[in-house]
Amino acid sequence: MMAVAIALPTGSGLTSAVCAALSLSRASVLRQRAALTAPPRTRPPRAASSRALPERERDQVLHHLREPRFADQTPTEVFATLLDEGTYLCSIRTMYRILAAQGEVGERRRQRTHPVYQKPELLAEAPNQVWSWDITKLRGPVKWSYFYLYVILDIFSRRVVGWRVEHAESASQFKELFIDAMEKHEVPRDQLTLHADRGGPMKAKTTALMLVDLGVLKSHSRPHTSNDNPFSEAHFKTLKYQPEFPKNFETIEQARAFCRRFFAWYNQDHHHAGIGLMTPNQIHFGQAQEIYTARQATLDAAFLATPERFVHKPPKPPQIPTAVWINPPKPTEETQA
Repeated sequence: MMAVAIALPTGSGLTSAVCAALSLSRASVLRQRAALTAPPRTRPPRAASSRALPERERDQVLHHLREPRFADQTPTEVFATLLDEGTYLCSIRTMYRILAAQGEVGERRRQRTHPVYQKPELLAEAPNQVWSWDITKLRGPVKWSYFYLYVILDIFSRRVVGWRVEHAESASQFKELFIDAMEKHEVPRDQLTLHADRGGPMKAKTTALMLVDLGVLKSHSRPHTSNDNPFSEAHFKTLKYQPEFPKNFETIEQARAFCRRFFAWYNQDHHHAGIGLMTPNQIHFGQAQEIYTARQATLDAAFLATPERFVHKPPKPPQIPTAVWINPPKPTEETQA
């Protein structure tokens, strides 16, 4: 409404009537209209301070700052060094101003360089192609005491293929767990990729050498990027959000007993939304298609009995995943065309 009043021609005599009709302030309309037509305001140049350094002294300061011995020193260090040598040129702040005028303000000291970490892009199209593992803390009997739960997860089926609870994080303990899981699932060489974050046991030499011996590729998350290990993170949430998950465990035997019950339920009975409401065991051991067909038959019968309840189309069971990614690649222009 304000724009309508401002756009009225100057001198038309309509401004007052329009402002009254629209409940606008006539003074505000006139002020904003005048601002639109007024020439741009220009600020007069700022007068130089009588205390400013003359050009000759500025050049002298710049000459000292550019000396090779001060190449990696800050103006603060230069000021202190010259002062100890009996030379005062100007204040530290003035040194910064002179450098800024020349475009030379920057960090002169050696800076830490961060390596570029490659984003992991892992694809699993069947069980035992990509496993993810991590360690989480379980609260112990007293404050600041913990038990450590190791979990290895197949990202395609979401099945927990190995777990153990120990008193500490240790690459050697994980080595025993991983070799046992490989043997139980009869995973051949050069088939499996093991993904983990960048924790101590994950990056340990013991772990790296073991994977080489077993013919397993290793993959790591980028630092401080929890989304690079989403399946392990989500699994730990499922564990710790169970109604019966205790606030703390009195003994390590209690923690192991709880985890034994949980993982049996999780693998055998938990219908996982990420795998078409199948259980991890059903996906892992190839039973999913048979169950999907039976579910479809049940839904077909329901549709024939009461088709009016299904407005748009006949119902279908949740789809079974055929490929599971950690960080799927973004489509390129070629794939989009």
